[in-house]
Amino acid sequence: MGLHYQPSTARRAVLERINLTIGPGRPVLVAGRSGCGKTTLLEVISGLVEADRGQVLWEGEALSARQRRWLCGLVFQFPERHFLGLSVGQELKLGRRRLSAEEATAVLRRVGLAGLSLQQPPERLSGGQQRRLALAVQLLRDPRVLLLDEPTAGLDWAVRGEILALLADLARERAVLVVTHEPELFAPVAAEAWRLEGGELRTMQLSSGVGR
Repeated sequence: MGLHYQPSTARRAVLERINLTIGPGRPVLVAGRSGCGKTTLLEVISGLVEADRGQVLWEGEALSARQRRWLCGLVFQFPERHFLGLSVGQELKLGRRRLSAEEATAVLRRVGLAGLSLQQPPERLSGGQQRRLALAVQLLRDPRVLLLDEPTAGLDWAVRGEILALLADLARERAVLVVTHEPELFAPVAAEAWRLEGGELRTMQLSSGVGR
């Protein structure tokens, strides 16, 4: 609550007095033009960046950056830049002592990658498959908050529809926050939408009437 963040190299704050509440049920959107601070907001919430002022609360308690990194799962806009495994199977196992073939198969099925070979190199997957793999990696951590940076950018319309359906399903059991430059696309599934502009959040209406 009341998050404020100004990088040392910036002339003005990227985030000012940010107050946002999210919970399970349906995804929440934050929209805005490129460079407005959407990704920075996710990084602050997830504990990758420390705010200058303000707190991130979970069930009424303020969390440290380390606690937020455990609580949140962050899927970047270009997940291929963050892949470390030489194969899909290795990527899924990163940070885990054990991962059975059954667990790997189940999580891949959950994100729409049923039948994908665990020996497949991540860099040979399509853009949509890479986003799904990055999401599968986070789901194995079972985060209570799922943060997604432009999850539909650059994908064809058929794949976008599949991603929307998947996010709507995942939001039933965890808080899901999506940042995007195309908020109208998420109108059918979003609980509410906000626009980040000048460092501040403003409520916005989507074309379907979703939001407030």
